[in-house]
Amino acid sequence: MKIMIRKNAAGALSAYVPKKDLEEPIASMEKPDMWGGMITLANGWQLALPEMAADTRLPITVDVRKVND
Repeated sequence: MKIMIRKNAAGALSAYVPKKDLEEPIASMEKPDMWGGMITLANGWQLALPEMAADTRLPITVDVRKVND
């Protein structure tokens, strides 16, 4: 599934899922630099992110895999 990850003016990360018209804050990250690990959204969804460079610029659209249903 494709999602857009962005950072707001306060520095908080959020994920937007276009197919669901859903935007949720990122509640936790498995890895400090986020990429290549799992993130958990505020609604409980767990998503596996692809490996990318730590200095990847946001906003960005990436292909993720949803881990839980």
